Amino acid sequence: MNSALSVFASDPAHSRGRRFHEPPAPTRTEYQRDRDRIVHSTAFRRLVYKTQVFLNHEGDLFRTRLTHSLEVAQLGRSIARSLGLNEDLVEAIALAHDLGHTPFGHAGQDALNECMADQGGFEHNLQSLRVVDHLEQRYPLFDGLNLSFETREGILKHCSRANAEKLEAAESASASSGTLQPSVARRFLDRTQPSLEAQLCNLADEIAYNAHDIDDGVRSGLLTMAQLEDVPLFDDFRRETLAEHPHLQLATQGRRLLYETIRRMLSAQVYDVILATGQALAQHAPASVDAVRLMPPLLRFAEGMQGKSAVLKKFLLQNLYRHPQVMHMTNQARQVVADLFRAYLAAPDQMHAGFLARAEAARGAADAQRAVARVIADYIAGMTDRFAAREHERLTGTKLLS
Repeated sequence: MNSALSVFASDPAHSRGRRFHEPPAPTRTEYQRDRDRIVHSTAFRRLVYKTQVFLNHEGDLFRTRLTHSLEVAQLGRSIARSLGLNEDLVEAIALAHDLGHTPFGHAGQDALNECMADQGGFEHNLQSLRVVDHLEQRYPLFDGLNLSFETREGILKHCSRANAEKLEAAESASASSGTLQPSVARRFLDRTQPSLEAQLCNLADEIAYNAHDIDDGVRSGLLTMAQLEDVPLFDDFRRETLAEHPHLQLATQGRRLLYETIRRMLSAQVYDVILATGQALAQHAPASVDAVRLMPPLLRFAEGMQGKSAVLKKFLLQNLYRHPQVMHMTNQARQVVADLFRAYLAAPDQMHAGFLARAEAARGAADAQRAVARVIADYIAGMTDRFAAREHERLTGTKLLS
């Protein structure tokens, strides 16, 4: 728990509450309780076998969704401490923000979205909220983890107006049947902002994946240090490192040079966010969390750092995410997800018994086709990379990923 929260920080004592009432915990704040529930969830454990850019079978040392989430939490807490924000809330949001990701990273999400195009689509931010609100089944009186409003708000990073309207309607119906919490989708309709802790997690996510995608890209051999000399945000710190430690020019010291450059790059971005956000807070002077919601986004890079970050993202898109080797593997991963969806749609009894039961119950829904498709999407989205690959081979007799 933060020793001194700023007036614009989220105070757990004034949380907007949970969807289902629970008495407070005797030794933990509401956000600490959220964090603990997330860490103990099934979806969180699965993140260790869900990947970012490189698929799970391509190497043991590449980042997974779990290691990425831990890095986001570390960066977020460091920045939150300097700004007087609630570190526990930042950590809870950071650890939960990728719970809805499919196997095989964005390739899996894109494939599942195509499969669900006529049934409401698929989006990982919405799925992360769906995981913590409905799909985790750990408690006797409600589905989901029953997290606080502020944590759920931070998890829902993006949301289209159409999806926000659907969430608003669903949560209004729940409220009328006895739940307590306002809709986390309302801000997308009102065009207001989330808490500063939620804004911080969005930026920490960007800082983390840019840095570790450089690391994983070089480790894989798909990126070279020579290529990265064209990226000012990286090369400025590479040259600075070599000026202080000339021996790192040796070929045998390449890994140390890479790590030290990334370390300095991360530190510079963290300090930049703290300084730029401090200036924005001084300018706008929010007196409360509610005041923050009515202001423009206040968690930010300075203009110069924002520009350098944009150049880095463009470089990674062109040279790593669209690298022929990465594209080959992601195309195979998309095929795996598409084949799985078709197989389960044709034979739902091939799913785990719990999901088969849900699919059978969904056949009685007003829009049965959409309801059954959503159950299948939930099942596939919850898979790890290796389980999805094994299931694909079992159902199709074809081994695509090896």
